[in-house]
Amino acid sequence: MFMDFLWAFVIGGSFCLIGQLLIDLTKISPARILVAFVVAGVLLGGIGAYKPLVEFAGAGATVPLTGFGYLLAEGVQKAIGEKGLLGVFTGGFTAAAAGITAVVVFALIVSALFKRGDRMS
Repeated sequence: MFMDFLWAFVIGGSFCLIGQLLIDLTKISPARILVAFVVAGVLLGGIGAYKPLVEFAGAGATVPLTGFGYLLAEGVQKAIGEKGLLGVFTGGFTAAAAGITAVVVFALIVSALFKRGDRMS
């Protein structure tokens, strides 16, 4: 079990390291880097190259943004098998619904508990 945790840390940390290097060494905006990670996850998931990484690293591969892209690709592939062409439009939403709902619910809870302070910068 220790090795599972170690590999999750190493793989997840590698994704973070790549993102930080892109921020520090290039003029690419953080928003574009985030989008690039999601798109990379979709492309790698679509061709089946990301699944072995998920099986090897577990949460180290599914938690970063590339994992979100992989989740979208897997959802679309599953929905195409079940619904045909309509699955292209619904699969990603169905697969990511729980995660997106959690984000919205927790954002509402945090916004209800904390008040935005004026920032002086």
